[in-house]
Amino acid sequence: MPYEPAGEIRPAQPQDATTIRSLVRAERLNPLGLHWQRFYVVADENGTIGGCVQLKEHRRWHKQAVRELASLVVRPSWRGQGLGAALVRHLQRQAGPPLWLMCRSRLVTFYERSGFGEVVDRSEMPPAFAILQAGFDLARLGRRNSEYLAIMVWRG
Repeated sequence: MPYEPAGEIRPAQPQDATTIRSLVRAERLNPLGLHWQRFYVVADENGTIGGCVQLKEHRRWHKQAVRELASLVVRPSWRGQGLGAALVRHLQRQAGPPLWLMCRSRLVTFYERSGFGEVVDRSEMPPAFAILQAGFDLARLGRRNSEYLAIMVWRG
């Protein structure tokens, strides 16, 4: 049976904005476009936010809206309890398929456990995702780090 967090998964509120920004920045994730209105958070009985996830909708450059799971963060002291997976499942229920994401390649297996599959052919990706991945590839040329930007999709 999947883990269900002790705290409540709920839509973010205006007072959560500062905490969301600091959680995302602490993990060195993309700090742009962090609108609290697009986030779901897990908070315990005392109101402490233990994790968050964002549902972005991209309409620009796409024939139809592309929904992206973004900015998944679990506070270090709350990790190892299945909270990240619970946030992913919650967002999957809220958004429905297809749901896209971009992540560091070391996280591919985490998302595969939630039914996401890696897309390697750029012609099958939303155009903006393909462009971002190509830029990431160019930026890492000559570096010894083998990590890459993975593009994944959950089709339900």
